[in-house]
Amino acid sequence: LSVRARETLAAVAWVAAEDTRHSQPLLRQVGSAAKLLAAHEHNEREASARIVELLAQGDAVALISDAGTPGISDPGARIVAAVRAAGYRVIPLPGPCAAVAALSASGFDDPHFLFFGFLPARPGQRQQSLEALRDQPWSLVFYEAPHRVVECVEDLARILGPRQVVIARELTKVFETIASLPLLEAADWLRQDGNRQRGEFVLVVSGAPASPEDGESERVLRLLLDDGLPVSQAAKLAAAITGSGRKGLYERALALRALNSDPAT
Repeated sequence: LSVRARETLAAVAWVAAEDTRHSQPLLRQVGSAAKLLAAHEHNEREASARIVELLAQGDAVALISDAGTPGISDPGARIVAAVRAAGYRVIPLPGPCAAVAALSASGFDDPHFLFFGFLPARPGQRQQSLEALRDQPWSLVFYEAPHRVVECVEDLARILGPRQVVIARELTKVFETIASLPLLEAADWLRQDGNRQRGEFVLVVSGAPASPEDGESERVLRLLLDDGLPVSQAAKLAAAITGSGRKGLYERALALRALNSDPAT
């Protein structure tokens, strides 16, 4: 927790929490005497009305969730919308965000990323969502639950193909684990140790490689290589210009350079 977050929790009259049982020890630790109000996915509408009522009385209310940022794949968005609609100020207190933490440890240099959050739980719907993402050139960031992580990774590999994946679990917690490996090997890696399937997961998958049929990316890449730029610099500039994945462009640039240097061609 940041100093500002600690001070806020200690100063407010009320704390709206996803699970009051989990939040009570935290409030004790920071010296907060705030009253607790349950605000979870099953009572968000009622909690919103109660929080607006408390604000109307002049009380300050802090909103927290169990394992993430409120409103980001966690309850809270409806509450924030209701509070803003009622004309009250919403003040975000930045803290750890699993998606950004995993990205910062991934080593992927794609110029953009897409935060998808949780994929559908049903296999057919999950696969349909992944089909729509298959050709996107940016890094893809997913959240996943422990009981679905293996089958989710299997679908990722089957539909997205040979890419790199970063599997990050329990970020900022005692059993934090971050592994980078080929996506096609990820399901087997998870099965090798039951502990690898425990906790809250972030899956970061590298962007789709540029295909030879991607005419604009190929054209820009060839022009940069023809001007004498090194392979890595040509791939970086082509990715910035076209929005295609840098890794795929780098691999294509290596192939083009090798082709042009082959005396038999």
